[in-house]
Amino acid sequence: MQSQNKSMGGPPKYRNVFHCFKSIFKSEGPLGLYRGVGVNLLLINPEKAIKLVVNDELRRHFAVTSGKSKISVKHEVLAGAGAGSCQIVITTPMELLKIQMQLASQVEGNTMTAGSLAKKLFQEKGIKGLYKGTAVTALRDVTFSCVYFPCVGIGTQLFHSETDSKFTGFLKTLGVASVGGAAAAGMVTPFDVIKTRIQTVTPGVQNVTYSGVPDAFSKVIKNEGFGALFKGCVPRMSVIAPLMAIAQSVYFIGVAESLFGINTANY
Repeated sequence: MQSQNKSMGGPPKYRNVFHCFKSIFKSEGPLGLYRGVGVNLLLINPEKAIKLVVNDELRRHFAVTSGKSKISVKHEVLAGAGAGSCQIVITTPMELLKIQMQLASQVEGNTMTAGSLAKKLFQEKGIKGLYKGTAVTALRDVTFSCVYFPCVGIGTQLFHSETDSKFTGFLKTLGVASVGGAAAAGMVTPFDVIKTRIQTVTPGVQNVTYSGVPDAFSKVIKNEGFGALFKGCVPRMSVIAPLMAIAQSVYFIGVAESLFGINTANY
């Protein structure tokens, strides 16, 4: 949805989210809806680990330095910004490779794998080739975290109680993180659209080149209108809400700690 643009000529390939889903399912089967899943499975775990742990440690730091059990909204935002800034080390190459895998079917005869693409980019442009779009990825992820984590923090203070059982706490975290994830994802969709355009390096998918983030914003608005910045907003919100809810809830109940026998009493 985000990669198609008017400059390609002719009517758009996908009219809306449902038409896109139906078309991919019909032409590629159910596996077509899972293009890029290998890259996701490999890199989304360290990405979310960095995001959640850095935010938690920064929150703890602000609480200790301020001498208060509850940190201010300003510190909530700063902790989120720190988490978003750190995760892009993993997010940028992950998203770059995932996008190419998901667009591969649009180019006839394209059989490139994530591994071969990563090797090709590295050989041609060095490590910078894998970090194309870092600036706009940072804009998206830092902004997302500045919205998401304060939402979760404030929601936790409002709805959680010390008398809650672990299961009740899990359900409340699930709900708060879902709302926070959906809200934050919707707000940063313009950055996500621009990131997709800049990181689309698959030949034949788009015929517009972008020299940077400001140039991409300018060309998208000029050629397609302001509404184009919100392409894919609904599926993005629908994906990020459960994604963050699951990650945050699993982190909350300490699944990994239980598996490895780590005592969390002092946390």
